[in-house]
Order: sequence, then structure tokens, then C-alpha cells
Amino acid sequence: MRYAMAIDTKKCVGCSDCVVACQLENNVPQGFCRDWVVERTDGVFPDLSVEIRSERCNHCKNSPCVRCCPTAASHYEEGGIVVVTHHECIGCGACVLSCPYDARYQHPEGYIDKCTFCMHRVTKGQKPACVSVCPTFCMYFGDLDDPNSAVSKIISKRKWKTLAPEAGTKPQIYYLT
Repeated sequence: MRYAMAIDTKKCVGCSDCVVACQLENNVPQGFCRDWVVERTDGVFPDLSVEIRSERCNHCKNSPCVRCCPTAASHYEEGGIVVVTHHECIGCGACVLSCPYDARYQHPEGYIDKCTFCMHRVTKGQKPACVSVCPTFCMYFGDLDDPNSAVSKIISKRKWKTLAPEAGTKPQIYYLT
């Protein structure tokens, strides 16, 4: 089992419903976020293209944050979900510095926090909060090892990219182009 997410950059409108749903579902303190929306413009006028995408932890197969954690608070759970065990985290920030996606932050209570793919929902057969509220249905989630999962189906049919592939982290967030 290997959980992954695909985000359709042609359907995302940048509404930030995913961000708000995550903050509410996971009790993220005001002023912080586990996911965010990026708008990127490429080209030279008049030949411009705009890409809007929801970003978060990439739950990498080769996570530098897991390797560098001195207490093993950052670790893999079932399905390759990268999590932080808060009571084991000493808040040193090594994982924050090692993440090429800027996907971690220091929680006001001193530990490092990040997206968990809403593991508490996924283990109950539910979708992550961000996926469940998306009004344009641009987010797909599931098990990459299951050819019938929504994420497997969509990445087999569409062109996609990952962020910072040169980092060698093998991210599990796929952006449909």
C-alpha cells in the first residue's frame, strides 16, 4: 500500500477551501497551515501561462525529514504516510531545514507539525479533509498499489509532474498538467 495524491492544476481555482478544511479538521493554530495554495505565472507577455496548485507535505518515499530526525519522531506510517509523533519531537527543526518543499512548521507548543494526509480519516476509509471539500474535484487520493484507486487511474491517464524531482525524495504528490 502506498498512499498518494494527485492535484489537477487545470481544475484548481485557488479557492483555498482545502486550506481551511485542513485547519479546521486538524486544529491548526491561527496563522499556521499544513497546506497552502500557490499561483505561478510562467512566460513572457503576451505568452503567459498560469498554474494554480495546492501544496503540502509530499509524503516522500525517500524523506530527508525522516532520515535526519534525531528522536525518530518523524517516521513512516502505514501506506508511506510521513508523520511526526508530537510527544517524541524535541522541536530541533532539523526536519524543517531538510524538507525541500517547506512543508513543516514549528507548532506554538514546540513540536514540528505538517500534513498527515488526515491519517485519522484515511484509516476509517474517508478521504483527507482537503479532498473531501474541493468544489472543483481537482484532488484525487488513494493507494498507488491499487490500480482501481482514483489516484492510480488519473495518473495513468494524464501527464503529471512532481515538485523538485532533482531532490531525489520520490514525492507522492502528483500535479496533473
